[in-house]
Amino acid sequence: MDIFFQALVSYLVIVDPIGVSLIFNGLTSGYNESERRNIACRAVTISTLLVGLFGFGGSWLLAQLGIALESFRIAGGLLLFYTAFSMVVGTGQQERDDSATDKDISVYPLSIPLLAGPGCLTLTVLLFSGNHSFVSHYLPLYGAIITVYGCSLVGLFYARKVTKFMGETGNSIMKRLLGVLLAAMSIQFIADGIRGFIS
Repeated sequence: MDIFFQALVSYLVIVDPIGVSLIFNGLTSGYNESERRNIACRAVTISTLLVGLFGFGGSWLLAQLGIALESFRIAGGLLLFYTAFSMVVGTGQQERDDSATDKDISVYPLSIPLLAGPGCLTLTVLLFSGNHSFVSHYLPLYGAIITVYGCSLVGLFYARKVTKFMGETGNSIMKRLLGVLLAAMSIQFIADGIRGFIS
């Protein structure tokens, strides 16, 4: 259960279902409720499958490319820190085009990079790395992924209500708090990568 809750908190911080729901509300302002729900379902399904498959084969892909896990930890940590810094200082992380379009937004930008961006994929590779028991390690990780994207789907369904409840000030506070937590995680990733090279 410790693995499940650790992964759950990590994914919640990076995916940020509340923040994504606020962006989703703006992206789909010109759609009716049925269209919004269809887009939300497609985006969450795509993201869940992508992250799940990356957990299953991400380490193998790195091996084929000749990339050491320690290098990926450091690179991922730097990317996560940049994301966290943007969240804290408000430099326009995850800015969007407010204009409504006829294109399908479930893949881009909703699934990639909002729900399953580089930070999420980096975290997935790091959590799934190593040889572990499927039942005691990998199964809880997949459970955490499904739980987070289930929460994201609920957030997308109720995006308009969440936006109204949080307000601009509440969203700003939540975004910066999550940014600080993400920064701490990124520093830990970098430290682990450096420690791996030294040892």
